Amino acid sequence: MVGTMHAWHAVERGHEVVHIEREAEARGASLRNFGQIWVSGRAGGEELDTALRARELWEGIGARVPGLGFRAIGSLTPVRNALELAVAEAALARPDAAARGYKLLTADEARAVNPALRGAFEAALWCERDAAVEPRLAQLALREALLATGKYTFLPGREVRDVVGENAVRDDHGDVHTGDAVVLCTGAWLSGLVREVAGAIPVRRVRLQMMQTEPLGEPLTTSVADADSFRYYPAYASEALDALAAGQPQDPTAAAHKMQLLMVQRLDGGLTIGDTHEYEHPFAFDTLEDPYEHLIRVVESFLGRPLPKIRRRWAGVYAQCVDTSRVVHRQRVRDGVWLVTGPGGRGMTCSPAIAETTANELGW
Repeated sequence: MVGTMHAWHAVERGHEVVHIEREAEARGASLRNFGQIWVSGRAGGEELDTALRARELWEGIGARVPGLGFRAIGSLTPVRNALELAVAEAALARPDAAARGYKLLTADEARAVNPALRGAFEAALWCERDAAVEPRLAQLALREALLATGKYTFLPGREVRDVVGENAVRDDHGDVHTGDAVVLCTGAWLSGLVREVAGAIPVRRVRLQMMQTEPLGEPLTTSVADADSFRYYPAYASEALDALAAGQPQDPTAAAHKMQLLMVQRLDGGLTIGDTHEYEHPFAFDTLEDPYEHLIRVVESFLGRPLPKIRRRWAGVYAQCVDTSRVVHRQRVRDGVWLVTGPGGRGMTCSPAIAETTANELGW
């Protein structure tokens, strides 16, 4: 998605684009995610500003490309006790709470917003600015719109192997591609060419597990998170969070797999549910059942009903910049050649604004 959004901004500014893609179709983290435009938990400052700008861009692009499935659905994070409620209240006290669209709802108010939440909880943190798109459709819809401009060429099944001179790369077919600028959006592929042209970069790979159900049979009108998301996202750092960590140890399975619940409904009615975080290499090649069982318990407790049948399970790997002061790793590696990678779990959310920043910095 980061690469496709760079193509989008370049074409929007009147340039012709050649998009070289390693796979026949996108298969990486840009598809294996929730499709959430997730503003609520972002760190204050540049990260939040980037997410808010991306949210604005997503809405505009979604109006022009309906196939993205853009929905301004917001999110609810139900809380079950005083410790979790205190973290939500601390979030409301942030100076940027209004920009995020934070509001604390009673349980009845939350159910009025999302009637599918029939389980037991005391209140819920509402984030009005959160939204969603369809991750398995977005790439195809954007590419179709780009192709219709006549300024975009898509070359699948080719891997860039070498940077040759200024503003040029050679692919594994032996073809050389030259332009006014080359932007390498390599995702989680950080060896090979990336190592050769950029050396050691402050980016790591992260593996996650997720799943999707059969249709729920009723609308889930918002995205849903649980209080474990407070432990994961930087926006919730506070003394109240410290008290939660001390007074309410995380479920052992959730702690072992660095888990939170995120859930969003797809256009076909199914639910995308996750996720875990694995940072130590080498990553496992199999998926584990304990995290899925934990997520099912949490979701069913919020819904107050059994989940539909699980349709599919998967693992994915994304690249995350470990320099927390930066939203993404953006580096000029040769004259006219830039590397942009490592948005982490912010890739789907922030990619339109990340690409816009590149375009502005390069003077497109």
